[in-house]
Amino acid sequence: MIDLIQLRRELHRYPELGFTEFRTAAMVVKMLTEMGYRVIYGKDAIEGSARRGLPRTEVLEEAYQRALREGADPEIVQKMRGGYTAVVAELEGMEAGPTTAFRFDMDALPITESALDKHTPQATGFRSEHEGIMHACAHDGHTAMGLALADRLKDRQLAGKVRLLFQPAEEGVRGAYAMVEKGMLDQVDRLFCLHLGVGVPSGHIRGAAAGFLATTKLEARFTGISAHAGASPEEGRNALLGASTALLNIHALPRFSSADTRINVGVLEGGTGANIIAEHARMIIETRSADEATNRELERRVRMIIEHSARMHELQAEVEVIGGAIPIRCDLELAALAVREAGHIPEFTCAEVVQDSAALGSEDASYMIRRVQEQGGLATYMIIGTQLSAPHHHPGFDIDEAVLEPAVNLLERLARTMQ
Repeated sequence: MIDLIQLRRELHRYPELGFTEFRTAAMVVKMLTEMGYRVIYGKDAIEGSARRGLPRTEVLEEAYQRALREGADPEIVQKMRGGYTAVVAELEGMEAGPTTAFRFDMDALPITESALDKHTPQATGFRSEHEGIMHACAHDGHTAMGLALADRLKDRQLAGKVRLLFQPAEEGVRGAYAMVEKGMLDQVDRLFCLHLGVGVPSGHIRGAAAGFLATTKLEARFTGISAHAGASPEEGRNALLGASTALLNIHALPRFSSADTRINVGVLEGGTGANIIAEHARMIIETRSADEATNRELERRVRMIIEHSARMHELQAEVEVIGGAIPIRCDLELAALAVREAGHIPEFTCAEVVQDSAALGSEDASYMIRRVQEQGGLATYMIIGTQLSAPHHHPGFDIDEAVLEPAVNLLERLARTMQ
């Protein structure tokens, strides 16, 4: 039987960013294969052309080589080279029944983990080995739970099929869409997605999460002409000036009466020196809205601003979608099932069907949920509460590991029940 806490700590020690989860995904493939699952991974599990925000080739290769140095199975990880780190496993039960899927995200964040003695991973010896990268959003716990669930179900004492989806690049909402495009959510009757924490206290579970926003992440690249800023400035075309014009006008976009909106330019960079007209500039923007159509309109206006800011300064501009999500609508029937099954687990003292929360973030599991529902299936996104040492995406983030065992107990019950 899997030691959940030790497995979670092993994953925590070796965090990997989106589409570079080579060591993690190779471990997942190896363990699932040994359990007797039919395992799909690499290019068979994710549509390469649909991946969003893929890291540069040299970044992918460096992470690949690091995974090999850290013990990743060379034969397995070779099939993931280039950022194909999705893993899907399927097991057929002893009786006929529905196909039940569970989604687990695997990636970490570009955050330097706390080295303070009060931080449990530091004090207990499982702080991140990859400086500047850490599991600050509980995805290490999610992956460990997925593997523990697989171990529980390998006896095949269930009706129907179980499909386990280990997703790369949730951060930046980049990886789920490409798995959907590859068909990994086809023929799924029930889909359970989940997250640990998210402001829900220990012992509590929400069967359906609310408030996820539609979002589009964009990267804009401006190209101008360099020139000497003192001797011949009129010969130059300043890409940084064009990007700055776009930034100010993007943030000047009006509010919408149709839905709540958010907008942000999170990155603006360019230029090489004080006496050189900047030839290149780059910016990263996100739009968000509680309504999918409103988000599309916000994105359209951002693109128009970028285009006209470039033309104003005689620049070339390119825009690329590097991430995205849509709102989540949970099926309350499935949420009620999760709440009912949680009632059989002593550690869960409070279970509610609907989470009434403010719209704060986005989730690319939304694409998986939408695909299942479009094909006539049911889907929900659960929040499993746990005490946190610091907020999500914080250097001092850590979960209360006591939540892991009851959470897996819940998932096992959901996999084995048909009602």
